[in-house]
Amino acid sequence: MAQVELIMPKMGESVAEATITSWLKEVGDTIEADESVVEIATDKVDSEVPSTAEGILIKKLYNEGDVVQVGQAIAIIGSEAEAAAESSAPQQAAAVVTAPIAETASVASVVASEKINTTSDSGKFYSPLVRSIAEKEGISINELEAINGSGKEGRVTKKDILDYLPNRNTTVAAPAAVASAPAAAQAKPAPKKASISINAGDEIIEMDRMRKLIANHMVISKQTSPHVTSYVEADMTNIVNWRNKVKDGFLARENEKITFTPIIMEAIVKAIKDFPMINVSVDGDTIIKRKNINLGMATALPSGNLIVPVIKNADQLNLVGMTKAVNDLANRARNNALVPDDIAGGTYTMTNVGSFGNVMGTPIINQPQVAIMAVGAIQKKPAVIETPAGDAIAIRHKMFLSHAYDHRVVDGALGGMFVRRVADYLEQFDINKEI
Repeated sequence: MAQVELIMPKMGESVAEATITSWLKEVGDTIEADESVVEIATDKVDSEVPSTAEGILIKKLYNEGDVVQVGQAIAIIGSEAEAAAESSAPQQAAAVVTAPIAETASVASVVASEKINTTSDSGKFYSPLVRSIAEKEGISINELEAINGSGKEGRVTKKDILDYLPNRNTTVAAPAAVASAPAAAQAKPAPKKASISINAGDEIIEMDRMRKLIANHMVISKQTSPHVTSYVEADMTNIVNWRNKVKDGFLARENEKITFTPIIMEAIVKAIKDFPMINVSVDGDTIIKRKNINLGMATALPSGNLIVPVIKNADQLNLVGMTKAVNDLANRARNNALVPDDIAGGTYTMTNVGSFGNVMGTPIINQPQVAIMAVGAIQKKPAVIETPAGDAIAIRHKMFLSHAYDHRVVDGALGGMFVRRVADYLEQFDINKEI
């Protein structure tokens, strides 16, 4: 067979490169068509690259940790004969390493910047490209940690660090060689870690990289935004009765299940249109008012980690379109099939804590957004209702809405009115609605 190049695939309009995090196959291994060969990470999401042909992995063109541009070859796949020929090639190249390297290294060490690890002590991941730029520009790990990342779970992207450089304080950017001892002494000391005792029978579990990123993103969000949470209980009786009436017919016609999630998201979209200052981000002393309404939906993965795929331009979808978008993103998230653009650009997020039987929660804002809504479990409760004959007690389906918002730009009046408006739209749902 002719040799086949395994190409770094296109992973979305905004993604031009990816970092190789782990080779799943070694040189000489047999590979089936569509079998995963290598794991890659972008600033937004991790994924695997499947083989486009069956054969033998003849050569890896990049090492773990290398940054590869979209469209470049990352490996060569061929036949057994080609693999044997490759392994019998002259080995002299390995012996070319000579003494001048030491001389080069000694010169380079004079101008080298602080070495930055792939994962910092706080658990934040930095791609090789970002680390290379930081080291070249003399950016310390403390300075790098202070940059607000726009990538997945607050990850600093190439664009973030390049945007940061022109506005960088010149005193911070000064070469380390000219820093004096008093200046170093003024540096803010790292916070002390609490002493943790290990007892007999305790199990020590290393966080995976995604959990470290989530942990870091949550800490950054709480440090960035003063969180306030408002609560409203919504009467979901009309929606429960309507869904029970239409769900079987909808499944037969659309081959899709209709859940409560798209119905609630439709109400959130309507409320955002009424209160557009919820759909904003903060940049220093300025407010960025978003034109598009891109709804994030927090999704639990089989691993126990969390990811937030985004429904773009959610205000342009009817309930059928919203249902299909929700189901598609949820299924692809569970199957690790999301692409970077699927989790980029969110302007508001909803998380369904009710799916775990919880009645309410206090969600953490998904930066750089300024608000997030948690919806609880729908429960039957006795409630006072108004009838033409007077007040009466009836069994109603109730659900709590928890709205957390950034008090820097969203005050209690706006935050409270917004969640109340969402509840109003849910309670006013037309039980005769056609879908």
